Amino acid sequence: MSRAQISALVFGVGGFGALVAATTSNEWKVTTRASSVITATWVYQGLWMNCAGTALGSFHCRPHFTIFKVEGYIQACRGLMIAAVSLGFFGSIFALVGMKCTKVGGSDKAKAKIACLAGIVFILSGLCSMTGCSLYANKITTEFFDPLFVEQKYELGAALFIGWAGASLCIIGGVIFCFSISDNNKTPRMGYSYNGATSVMSSRIKYHGGEGDFKTTNPSKQFDKNAYV
Repeated sequence: MSRAQISALVFGVGGFGALVAATTSNEWKVTTRASSVITATWVYQGLWMNCAGTALGSFHCRPHFTIFKVEGYIQACRGLMIAAVSLGFFGSIFALVGMKCTKVGGSDKAKAKIACLAGIVFILSGLCSMTGCSLYANKITTEFFDPLFVEQKYELGAALFIGWAGASLCIIGGVIFCFSISDNNKTPRMGYSYNGATSVMSSRIKYHGGEGDFKTTNPSKQFDKNAYV
């Protein structure tokens, strides 16, 4: 079993889990908790819901009822994150099939191709997540530092950092999987052939031509008919 493939699988599956957590999280952007001194209320929004909470521990979430009234960058981030999660899922399956320790996938050459495919899928998954999180973060920072923007300003939420971390793990795992194809070609599976047990006659034939070895002769040629007269 290749250590490189094990580490790549750990990176890829860990990144896939982080992408799922970031996609389902509601903390993509948050208001500062010190925005209101009296009630200490804050608002945090995600790709699917808008939530509001207070310092007393109560919070309320309202989902986006229709996609047509959602802003364009949110819809784009939704599509990118869904694509990232889907690619990460298929990449995990390809990675398990391409591992040397699994019995499915065929020969070493076929497994190497599947492992390389898993690496490419993981890299695409990481790039989709990186693009989606960066697009969302760019929108937040642009509104935050815009002096002409008078509406509620938000800060970067925890889901963005989780998404960036998951994207980095997926890309690292994908690169390791792509380079593991050379490891598979250098260490092919060893085949063993069984020649069977050596018979007694074959061992006698080997000793027949050697020096100082015993020669087997036909006993019928040692005695003539006149010997019995």
